[in-house]
Amino acid sequence: MKMRRILLLGNPNVGKSVIFSRLTGTDVIVSNYPGTTVEYTKGSMKINGKEVEVIDVPGTYSLKPSNKAEEVAVKMLEELGKDAVVVNVVDSTNLERNLYLTLELMKKKFPMVVALNLWDETNKKGIHIDYKKLEKILGVPVVATVAITGEGIKDLVEKLKHASRGKLRFSEDWTWEKIGEIVSEVQRIEHRHPTWKEILETASVKPITGIPIAIIVLLLSFFFVRIIGEGLIDYVFDPLFEAYKPFVIRLDGMIKNEFLKKILMGEVFDGEISFEESLGLLTTGLYVPFAMVLPYVVAFYFVLGILEDTGYLPRLAVLLDNVFHKLGLHGSAIVPTLLGFGCNVPGALSTRILETRRQRFIALTLLSIAIPCIAQSSIIFVLVGRYGVWAIAKVYSILSIVWLSVGYLLNKLMKGSSPELFLEIPPYRFPYIPGLLKKLWIRIRWFLEDAIPYVMLGVLLVNFLYTFNVLSTVSRFFEPLISGWLGLPKESVVGIVMGFLRKDIAMSMLLPINMTEKQAIIASVILAMYFPCMATFVIVFKELCARDLIKMVFIMLLVSFLVGGFLNKIL
Repeated sequence: MKMRRILLLGNPNVGKSVIFSRLTGTDVIVSNYPGTTVEYTKGSMKINGKEVEVIDVPGTYSLKPSNKAEEVAVKMLEELGKDAVVVNVVDSTNLERNLYLTLELMKKKFPMVVALNLWDETNKKGIHIDYKKLEKILGVPVVATVAITGEGIKDLVEKLKHASRGKLRFSEDWTWEKIGEIVSEVQRIEHRHPTWKEILETASVKPITGIPIAIIVLLLSFFFVRIIGEGLIDYVFDPLFEAYKPFVIRLDGMIKNEFLKKILMGEVFDGEISFEESLGLLTTGLYVPFAMVLPYVVAFYFVLGILEDTGYLPRLAVLLDNVFHKLGLHGSAIVPTLLGFGCNVPGALSTRILETRRQRFIALTLLSIAIPCIAQSSIIFVLVGRYGVWAIAKVYSILSIVWLSVGYLLNKLMKGSSPELFLEIPPYRFPYIPGLLKKLWIRIRWFLEDAIPYVMLGVLLVNFLYTFNVLSTVSRFFEPLISGWLGLPKESVVGIVMGFLRKDIAMSMLLPINMTEKQAIIASVILAMYFPCMATFVIVFKELCARDLIKMVFIMLLVSFLVGGFLNKIL
């Protein structure tokens, strides 16, 4: 059989991505399916000396799609199925549920190999599957695999040459009864006492035990993000920029054109270049994204990857489902929320997993108004952190109260309701380290390619606004509001106004200002709340109609300045 590509298909959380990593190595491409924001991954491998494309298709429970990701999976199968072998990855600990998709694929007559993944966990759970008998019943090759250790991957590659369309025959109106018959023939379960891991899995989703576990996990996550981020800054990036400084100073002396010098180097303070304050493309434009933001991006996505790959995130979604329902959402909204703490752009894009326009509006509003991205958070750590950990805690406590209050009000005021959460919870697993690092690199590369240009553009724009006195004119107009109502120093007005363009640069402009703890907290809260960065604003504009976007901007401005004024009175 001529084989041009391999399609990895299966339910969500069955280990497809780990098998994909085992087959393809490191040279992979992540793309959005045309016309959607649903991602899929593709790479290549060699079989008998010939290169074959391998595609990790979005997870689906059925070929009758119920959401956008499943629609994309079905379309990809229809469009790319010709000259392809389908590797149906099955969670062998949940054979009955997974066989539904297997039989649907067999009805479509695709040449197929079945990979019974998580084989090690079946033995631990006392599940015994006669996969040779299953292979005989289905008429397609069946391989037992443990993707995380590589067990069975070599056999899987060998079986690809013998992919079959199957011999199992069943009527058009087949039911779960047929699947039950197959399972009863090939599977035997031994009853045993639960392991400590299974006890912990259960405890993680029960409110009495799950909430304390969630608090500990999130606090530890926050702690490790800060420790890793600060470590990278102190021991890697700051030393690199100190080594880079003599080159910048030498270049500053060589450039004679004052306008060009100001654009590239920015302001010179007492004959010294300040990477935080100068606002030049080659100074602040490089220092802010690389030395102040990138370390926390690396730390955040590393920790998030661990939470994803261990299987904790779905448990957190179930645990917080009741809270999210009060906000007009359901537990799956934890995904865009956590992604938003890394960068609001992928957070905004991931709201596509929510079913209704109402849910997406609420999620996008809360994301924009109360979820500071890691770029903002890194500056908050520096700006407010000088007053201690409790000052940082105050900022995030205020944002949490705003997040809950605004969500609750929107849920009460907007017509409609949030649907129930139907989410599969995988068992706890040790992360597959190469896959974790690959995912981390993909996210860092996205930041380097897509986010940094916006920072550079923001620095360039600020320089032009400074040069032509536009920023100072606008700042004078808003000075009574910012200095009077919010109680911030006059020197902070330019930085606050700059927040309409770039939050991280605006916050870095506040670093040199001698603010009190109260002023630093108010400035951080206002900048986090009142407007998303331009990149996020563009994405939100694409996701919402113009009327909804105007409503969202009005809500953000109203709430942020009300909260800022209130904090000025009570702190």
